[in-house]
Amino acid sequence: MSEANVKQAATSGAGYEIFRTATAPSLDETSHMEVSGMNPEFEAGITQALAAGFAEGNIVKTLFSRPGFSLTYAWFKSGFPLPLHTHNADCLYYIVAGSLQLGADTLGPGDGFFLPANKAYRYTPGPNGVEVLEFRGQEDFNIDFLAKSLPAWEKIASAVSARREDWAGEAPPSSVLT
Repeated sequence: MSEANVKQAATSGAGYEIFRTATAPSLDETSHMEVSGMNPEFEAGITQALAAGFAEGNIVKTLFSRPGFSLTYAWFKSGFPLPLHTHNADCLYYIVAGSLQLGADTLGPGDGFFLPANKAYRYTPGPNGVEVLEFRGQEDFNIDFLAKSLPAWEKIASAVSARREDWAGEAPPSSVLT
């Protein structure tokens, strides 16, 4: 948890802890998720995707974490090209707002899905984006992008570049971040 969230938790009262989305650190600011499986082509490709605006298409925050548990909030903007990937921890996803396409299924608010550790997946956010909560039985976990080649990341960078201008004015489908 961020220093501000820890302070809130310590002063919130006996027997419970409070966390706030507004003061939650980004997942990048914590050491809870490690990128694994790096190779030179992957590094060059993700660098290209980041330059195209990859980070502008999503906001991911660590809401709460303790050994053996974590809760993450993610907002993926419309059409964000989430690459095929795995995590080394089971994860339960709950859709707060917006929609997503997972395989042949369209899921919306109140829907969710479970993925066991090391199950490859990707989903596509709907026309208004999607906000999800990610519950894990581990505080620390990895992400292993299965796109390892430069051409795969060039395709992702191209999709990002095509959406970047639209993302600039996009608001989350709920009022969580507004």
